[in-house]
Amino acid sequence: MRVLCAPNAFKGSVSAIVAARALAAGSRDAGAEPEVLPMADGGDGTLDCLLAAARRPEIVLHRVSGPLGGRASARLGWMAPGEAVVELAEAAGLRRLGRRLDPLGSTSRGAGELMARALDGGARRIVVGVGGSACTDGGSGILTALGARLLDGRGRPLGRGGGVLTELERVDLSGLDPRLAECAIDVAVDVANPLGGNTGAARVFAPQKGADAAGVERLEAGLLRLAAVLERDAGIDPGLRLLPGSGAAGGSAYGLAVLGATLRPGAALVADAVGLDAALAGCDLVLTGEGRLDAQTARGKATMEVAVRAARRGVACIAVAGEVADSLPGLFAATVSLTGIALPGEDPRRVPRRLLRRAAAAAVRGASIGGR
Repeated sequence: MRVLCAPNAFKGSVSAIVAARALAAGSRDAGAEPEVLPMADGGDGTLDCLLAAARRPEIVLHRVSGPLGGRASARLGWMAPGEAVVELAEAAGLRRLGRRLDPLGSTSRGAGELMARALDGGARRIVVGVGGSACTDGGSGILTALGARLLDGRGRPLGRGGGVLTELERVDLSGLDPRLAECAIDVAVDVANPLGGNTGAARVFAPQKGADAAGVERLEAGLLRLAAVLERDAGIDPGLRLLPGSGAAGGSAYGLAVLGATLRPGAALVADAVGLDAALAGCDLVLTGEGRLDAQTARGKATMEVAVRAARRGVACIAVAGEVADSLPGLFAATVSLTGIALPGEDPRRVPRRLLRRAAAAAVRGASIGGR
């Protein structure tokens, strides 16, 4: 039996690569021939998944602006010559802050600086994964890093972060890096939220980044101000602020769309890039998974993408999760909860690889005899 091991990351526990290897080990224990294909949906780990499937991967470290304005080392990935990967969370992620949350002052500038380094390296295509951000600045940091000027009423450059966007009076995009016109930018978004409104970047996601009620409303006003001034001064299409996914990463996806980027569902983009369809064509069973299986899984997560594509080819798909809150029988042939198979004293967060290996072995043995 050939088994494709294609999980997402188990957030707060193991990466998609580590999870895939553990599932593969369990598949071998059950006598199967596994193939490892870690997945992502645009959030943390997207860079690693794309590079793991690349033929000529390369990682280059650069010093760029961190989310709070200091300097940080961040990775720029290369899938092939001319084809770069920027993971926004590398430079502007919540993981950079620990407990020092600053929802009003955090900036996306470092991601823009990584894009500039990619252009320096001859990039003709840049894939940007935007999940896991600390900022709610509408991509204003990215824009300024690439040559845009955002000015207040006195003609002075705005400070960093989304909290100052309410002071924006004028935008000048004439200084944008001209190399952007020759470079395709694909943005992997992991949500479908627009820039503003009740389902937008500030009101839905800013509280997760530490914003209180007043901070949320200030960020919301700033995002709408940014869009209004861009539409007035630079002729930006008003429809961009309503584009599904433009609210991803605190509106960073909106700022990238201003640059002409294409927003794509992250799970589908990654699946295409890593060759999921070709891998499915040669397998008998698929093992996928994530930290928690619930209703959110069916809203564009990587595990859903794997299940949908497996179903198109008539391949059974089993999901392994740290916790199964919803078994989603319409998507998966079966589900396995690490919490459910843990023995007394085994904490799934402490021994995830052991439990993933055990779950895979049980799933493969069950599938081989037609069980669940």
